[in-house]
Amino acid sequence: MRISARTQYALRAVTELAAAPPGPVPAEKIAVAQNIPRRFLDNILLQLRRAGLINSQRGPDGGYWLARPPEQITLADVIMVVEGSPEHSPRADYPGVAGPLADVWSALREHEETLLSEITFAHIAKNALP
Repeated sequence: MRISARTQYALRAVTELAAAPPGPVPAEKIAVAQNIPRRFLDNILLQLRRAGLINSQRGPDGGYWLARPPEQITLADVIMVVEGSPEHSPRADYPGVAGPLADVWSALREHEETLLSEITFAHIAKNALP
């Protein structure tokens, strides 16, 4: 599985929000804390807000916060917003003794999807992976 820089930035931004105390977190604070270019971050935050994963408030006391508790947002949720639905390649048909390799790749994809759907941002923020 390849994770784009955009997706890694989105995951880091949501982690920053999950670890933050209650209340809005300014985009500048997220950008500095996670070393994310501000313009890039603004686009990511807009995408996450439109998807309903985060909320925002404008003004001097404005910023961003999670739309749901971090226990209810998984890594897969963010990846789906940024990357879209995973594309499954057609089942490979390897000849001869290499045939079982197709099953290995299929199982690997299933494990990736399962793992990303089980890990929440509460796990990440608390450094307590399941």
